[in-house]
Order: sequence, then structure tokens, then C-alpha cells
Amino acid sequence: MGVLVFSLCALAARAQQQESQDAKAQEMVRVAMKTELDASRDDHSHWEYKDTYRNAEGESIFRVVETAKGALKKKIEHNGRSLNDAELKQEDARIETFVHDPAQQAKQRKDGAQDDKRAEDLLRMLPDAFLWKVVNDSGEAVTLGFVPNPEFNPPTMESRVFASMAGEIVVDKDQHRIQTIKGKLTDDVKFGFGLFGRMKKGGTFEIERRELAPKIWQITESHVHIEGKALLFKTIGEQEDDVKSEFRRTPAETTLEQAAEKLKGEPVSLSARR
Repeated sequence: MGVLVFSLCALAARAQQQESQDAKAQEMVRVAMKTELDASRDDHSHWEYKDTYRNAEGESIFRVVETAKGALKKKIEHNGRSLNDAELKQEDARIETFVHDPAQQAKQRKDGAQDDKRAEDLLRMLPDAFLWKVVNDSGEAVTLGFVPNPEFNPPTMESRVFASMAGEIVVDKDQHRIQTIKGKLTDDVKFGFGLFGRMKKGGTFEIERRELAPKIWQITESHVHIEGKALLFKTIGEQEDDVKSEFRRTPAETTLEQAAEKLKGEPVSLSARR
């Protein structure tokens, strides 16, 4: 009996230890969080790139040109089929309409600012929403594991889903920048006791980032596969994969009109310059 009691006590102690906060790992996350927020504030770069996007409707390939006044996106392929001349002209016409419509440009800026605010809010949650531990240290990068912190109270529905994840992030040790972050829902997330929706256990997300220029990091891949339904919050449930490649820096002085002219030559002009 004494051996059994001792073994149970040892198991309980290990379980408690596994669920405790590793202060060193948490501080690494806090430093990375602050570094990312500072870098985001100071980064005014814009890029041209290929965007491969897949959701329930299929896979589409776009060419994107960012400018200081907004971003233009032209679809050039859908489900493995190149758009024909008529479809490409429709894309060019849509872009021209945007270039000369201040209301559409203002809406894009507003939507972008809202997305940035949501991303910033979730980033600020990282150190305290989870219990952290060091999984691996290669010298150049450190892998940090996280599980939900039972003492954290998520302020929004979106943050409730985020704070119910367990997973890992990889941080570049020299620059304190987040290279990858991936997580999986550990439990069902119910809204209003399930009456207003539920996100299903097992849903995953993964984000990959890389350094495009000295100290300038961008998301190059995002994969979100979360199943469920939430009334009035349909965008919480997502099935999408987004891969960006063939990056080229857009000159700072590029106007929307110039960006539109670049895209008129797609799907071949930007590719040829590479």
C-alpha cells in the first residue's frame, strides 16, 4: 500500500509540474511578443507576390501588388485552369474600378486595420493565455510548447477559441521573431452553452513566417482548419490554406495606377521579371 501511495503521489506531482508555468519560457514569449509589435509598427514595406488560396470553393491563384494606398489582387487561375482572356479582362476592370473608387479603398483600409487589431490582441494574449515550456533549443531557434492556462479569462469569443489551443511556437533566438506557430483545439468551445454555436475539438491552425529582407518578416503560409458553427460569428469556423511566394519588394513611390498597370500584364509579366 505504501508503494502504491508513493507512486500516486509522484504521478500527481509530475502532473502538477507539467501544468505549471515555466517562467523562462514565458519570458521568451513576452520578449517575442513585444518585438513583433514593435516591428509591425515600424514596418512600412510593401510587396508583390503570388498568392495561392484554397477553401471550400477550390483553389485560386492570384498576383498581388501592395502599395501605400492599398493592395491590388488579380486572379489568374482557378482549380488548375488559367483564366481566359475574357475573364482576365473582367479582373482588370474590377481592379480599375477599385483604383478610382475612394469608398472601396477606404473599406479596404478599415478592414485591414480591424484585422491588424485582432491579430495584435491575440498576440498580446500569448504570454498569459497559455502555460509555456521549452521543448527544444537548437541554439539558433527555440521551440516552446503551450497548453491552455486555466486561470486565463478570454475577453472575446474569438479569443476563447484561441485560448483553447495547445501547440508550439518556434522563435528565432537572435532576433526574437516568431518563425512558426501551430495549435490544435483541445476541447469543444461552446457559446451560450452550445445554443449559439460550437467549435469542434481537434481543429487546427498553423502559421509560417520568414525573413524577406533584413529584420522584415512576413507570413508566407497560413493553414486554418476549424469546424463548427457560431450564430452571428460565422467567420470563426474556417477551412482555408493560403501560401504566398515569389516575393518582390514594391518601390515605396508606387501608386495604385502603376500597380494596376503592372497587373494588366498578368499572368506573365511579373513571372517573367523573376
